[in-house]
Amino acid sequence: MTLQRNMLVAVALVVGSVAGAAGMAIADQPYMHSALDNLRDARANLDHASADKGGHRVTAIGLVDQAITEVKAGIEYDRTH
Repeated sequence: MTLQRNMLVAVALVVGSVAGAAGMAIADQPYMHSALDNLRDARANLDHASADKGGHRVTAIGLVDQAITEVKAGIEYDRTH
C-alpha cells in the first residue's frame, strides 16, 4: 500500500510540475500576450472591414501582421535571454 501511495504522490508531483510550467509559458509575459491577443483581434476586425479605404486597410493589415511577428519575436527573445 505504501508503494502505491508513493507512486501516486510522485505522479501528482510530475503532473503538477508540467501543468505549472505550461501555465508559466503564458503567465511569464502577461502584457506581451495581451498585446498579441489584441493585435490578433485587430487583424480579425480589419479582415471584416469593407475594402474601400483607399489602400489604408491593406496597409494596416500588413502593419498589424508585422507587429504580431515582432511581439512573438520579443516573447521568444525574453524567454531565451
